[in-house]
Amino acid sequence: MASNDLVTVTIVTYNSGRYIKRCLESVLAQKGPQIEIVVVDNNSTDGTCDILERYEDRCHIVHNNRNMGFAAAQNQAINLSRGNWVLTLNPDVMLMPYFIQALLEAGRLDNRIGSVCGKLLTMSPDFDIDAKPRVDSTGIYFTPNLRHLDRGSREIDNGHYLKREYVFGATAAAALYRRSMIDDISVNGEFFDTEFFVYREDADVAWRAQLLGWRCLYTPYARGYHVRAVLPGNRRALPKEINMHSVKNRFLMRIKNMSADLYKRHWLSITARDVVVVSCCLLYEHYSLRAFWKVLRQWSNVLEKRRQIMTRKRVSDEYMAGWFHYSPVSRPAPKKNTSMIAARSRAQTAET
Repeated sequence: MASNDLVTVTIVTYNSGRYIKRCLESVLAQKGPQIEIVVVDNNSTDGTCDILERYEDRCHIVHNNRNMGFAAAQNQAINLSRGNWVLTLNPDVMLMPYFIQALLEAGRLDNRIGSVCGKLLTMSPDFDIDAKPRVDSTGIYFTPNLRHLDRGSREIDNGHYLKREYVFGATAAAALYRRSMIDDISVNGEFFDTEFFVYREDADVAWRAQLLGWRCLYTPYARGYHVRAVLPGNRRALPKEINMHSVKNRFLMRIKNMSADLYKRHWLSITARDVVVVSCCLLYEHYSLRAFWKVLRQWSNVLEKRRQIMTRKRVSDEYMAGWFHYSPVSRPAPKKNTSMIAARSRAQTAET
């Protein structure tokens, strides 16, 4: 049974030896709520497991005998969790001391808030933080051609994104999810869709949550740092498998979540983007052509998932259409009890 006073931090590792110690230390140093940590390792071979051994007395650690992918391993960790809130966390994220407390206090403002995200700033693989750090993410937004991007990505953190506001969704690199939302939007017992394996699974969750009437709140008082490997401009530097799953999941996500109304509104933009994606696969990324076969092979299962989602849809087409713009969309959010959290945020800023 989930505990109202407990936050479970779920971390999936795969050859994360370079980052995991710093990540776990930042979680163990959190101020405020009671925390449990569940780590699922996807058969790392780089020494990650040796590092995890040092934390066995403070974390619940599971070792898989193969790489199950991020989505399946996160579901595995969530199923082992006991908290009423679950924070999914990438091993290359470092949290400031009141990160979880700030997320939790924001999430408690409204029972319709199903997920909460904070301000993630960029950090180098060597954990260097620039004097003028850049934003990594302040939430996810969707464009009319169905690209999902991080609000503020690569912008210098010069005073933007200073108020709480509703956003489309949270990046699973550091997203706090309400247990009741996890249970409500899961399909066939899965919160993250295991067919995604890796990449876009958080955008899929965000879209599904919006369809089912849940909100995502951004709070600037939760601050952390992220070493992001996947960016729109560095596709050619990424592993082939990541790029293939990216193509596959673009179409899986659409089949499951897009209404006829949304397609009618943006069919030209969607089609133009599809032409670019398919052309790139034909001309450059031949290895990504496997994505289309995988989509066809899963066709009946994906349609069944779509049926389950759409029969429970709780919001209007007009509401959903309002989130799809080429510039980030946000909406006003509660302003209660901000003084204490703001003071903590200023203290954290002074520390860094």
